[in-house]
Amino acid sequence: MKNKKVLIVDDNALNRKVFENIIGHNFHYDIARDGLEAIDKIRQGGFDLVLMDIQMPKLDGISALKIIKEDNLTDIPIIAISAYSNQTDREYFLSTGFDDFIAKPVKPKELLETLQQHLNPDTPIVEGTENTGDTDEFLDHGVITQLLKYHTLENIKEVYFDFLEETENLVDEIKNLVILKKYSEIGEKLHIIKGNSGTLGIKLLFNVSSKFESEIKNSDFERVEDNFALLENTLSEFKERVSNKNLFIRYE
Repeated sequence: MKNKKVLIVDDNALNRKVFENIIGHNFHYDIARDGLEAIDKIRQGGFDLVLMDIQMPKLDGISALKIIKEDNLTDIPIIAISAYSNQTDREYFLSTGFDDFIAKPVKPKELLETLQQHLNPDTPIVEGTENTGDTDEFLDHGVITQLLKYHTLENIKEVYFDFLEETENLVDEIKNLVILKKYSEIGEKLHIIKGNSGTLGIKLLFNVSSKFESEIKNSDFERVEDNFALLENTLSEFKERVSNKNLFIRYE
């Protein structure tokens, strides 16, 4: 599969990093930060598939796809990635011309299987069920179990360390916004943390960031400081587990 190249189109660095780490050991890849940059790179050629985020500045995913189709820039599969997740939304994206749709938070197993189906349809998909019996409230170990079908444990550790580093930066930015009482600017950063913690199965961090984001969206700012403290503490607990390697000890 390493002879295939994927273009990852997403305006957020952490989103791109998560996708890079999940697919990078199976496929070559390049990145574009918005729809305009994606179109420029597609014109140059060399790609076998595009992962296209929908909500982006400068040019969103649907508008970028429209230009690609109208100008006949490529006939490679273009897969929409978005937080929209019900069946109606899926049907809408497919009706606009996308070849497939993946909902956020992205499940690594689904992402890799979707890429394999489009790029190597004759290759059998690695079968396996999710580890639904795991009672760890902090982490969905089924995510790591599925990633181990495609990656080494060292590769997987790298994914989680990268997530930790980028999330610490986002939490520092949120902290400054809380101090400045710029509450309305916090939501986007929480959305990124929520999406990527969901993708990596970091359940407690996903739940905390989801609740915090929901209150921000509803202009409920009464518990901002308490919610931030809980977010910071949850991230610290995740950092401790990663640093002490307790997160992966069962897979050693």
